Amino acid sequence: MLYYLFEYLDSLDFPGAGMFQYVMFRSAMAFIFSLLIGIFAGRKIINKLQKKQIGETIRNLDLEGQYSKRGTPTMGGVIIILSILVSALLFGKLENSYMILMLVSTVWLGLLGFADDYIKVFKKDKEGLKGKFKIVAQVGLGLIVGLTIYFSPEIVVRENTELRVNNIIEDVTYQSEDVKTTSTTIPFVKNNNFDYKWLVSWMGDYADEAVWIVFILVVILIVTAVSNSANLTDGLDGMTSGLSAIIGVALGILAYVSGRVDFASYLNIMHIPGGDELMVFASAFVGACVGFLWYNAYPAQVFMGDTGSLTLGGIIGVFAVLIHKELLLPILCGIFFVEALSVIAQVSYFKYTKKKYGAGRRIFKMTPLHHHYQKPGDGSIDALVQRPYVPLAEPKIVSRFWLVGMILVVLALATLKMR
Repeated sequence: MLYYLFEYLDSLDFPGAGMFQYVMFRSAMAFIFSLLIGIFAGRKIINKLQKKQIGETIRNLDLEGQYSKRGTPTMGGVIIILSILVSALLFGKLENSYMILMLVSTVWLGLLGFADDYIKVFKKDKEGLKGKFKIVAQVGLGLIVGLTIYFSPEIVVRENTELRVNNIIEDVTYQSEDVKTTSTTIPFVKNNNFDYKWLVSWMGDYADEAVWIVFILVVILIVTAVSNSANLTDGLDGMTSGLSAIIGVALGILAYVSGRVDFASYLNIMHIPGGDELMVFASAFVGACVGFLWYNAYPAQVFMGDTGSLTLGGIIGVFAVLIHKELLLPILCGIFFVEALSVIAQVSYFKYTKKKYGAGRRIFKMTPLHHHYQKPGDGSIDALVQRPYVPLAEPKIVSRFWLVGMILVVLALATLKMR
């Protein structure tokens, strides 16, 4: 909103109003405002949650310090969502299709997570919203995003073309016209664009239509997978909020360089006209995560609940799709995916061994993976992996996961030149 006000003031030659034309300036302001909203409004929201006795129900997992968290306010994801929305609305271009999609995604997933937390807290149903309803909502968002990318005339790209001499890239040029595409950036290869059309090339004349169906299915899969994996990762103080902030920084950088033809040419990636506006949203996202971390760091004064974790994961998934970098997510969100895979592997192995031997066996002492490190490896739990033998303190686990997350982000960014 402020963008349009200062655009008008700039037309009147108001001193300094032109600063709002720059994405970097608005991104910095979005980060600062989002951070401040999270800190100052967060305190008031936490007080209200405590007053209404909206506390976390703790299951008996036999973890050190577990019961000290009983009664800690939950549904704190409201703080994150409020911070993102206010900052993005204040400093973003609201006619930008990318910004609109991100705002819709934030509200959509926020309502989904809020409904889940509401059932857990007020209806005293520890299972929360039925899994099938969560999937339907996530699939619905994937359809909205995929179909908007397909139909919106503003969501286009200019694909990069390499000029090679003796197998060395001498120049990178772009098409003169904006086009719709199902191509995406793929790491570690020289020709770093992958078109989903290759998957349906066997359909001949029908491939152009079929590829969009495949693309929309991929979008649905990504939104659902990242949202739910972030939800599984949310089990330790500051874990998901810190990792999301780290990933958000990388996504903001990728959005900015993709939206700038000069940087996109240097990196040999697709140019996304208008995509740099997403950096404003990414800055608001990072600021909201850091502001929430002010209260969520160990020992947590508030938990984000599904209101926050489902929203954060979904935002990351949608954002990556919009900038055509979704195939970098297994690296960027490596911690999220490993956490989810640990649960899948544990459940699958337990069912397999129970069927084969009559008694279920485990791979890890406990899943999601972060809980594995909180259990002693003294053989009291029948698991294939017993290390570490001595349980790690919660802050140490979180810090190490953050460090791994940072390494993965650097690796993901480096892949743009590692080919």
